[in-house]
Amino acid sequence: MTRVAAKKSVKTKTTPYDVSEHLRTPEEMAAYLDAWLDEAPEDAAGIARALGDIARAKGMSQVAKDAGLSRESLYRALSAEGNPSFATVLKVAKALGVRLHAQAAPSGV
Repeated sequence: MTRVAAKKSVKTKTTPYDVSEHLRTPEEMAAYLDAWLDEAPEDAAGIARALGDIARAKGMSQVAKDAGLSRESLYRALSAEGNPSFATVLKVAKALGVRLHAQAAPSGV
């Protein structure tokens, strides 16, 4: 009688990717936000999440303090369901040490 060896399945353990763990320098943080602004300029929720990623990288409590907001309201504003006011975006950007900038869009866009 022939025995068929049962294949043992190997489970791969994965962990969620958190971009905030990889944003270490102010230059990396600014480049990350700039990429969002360039690639998805009309995705307000995505840009808010990018600011949230940078805030988590810097420390949400300190960013909230520097922006004059409570930590809870900052988490809420920069969450996937959040809808921060432009004033909040500007306060957070200043607290993060990044600037938003404008440039002329190519014609036809």
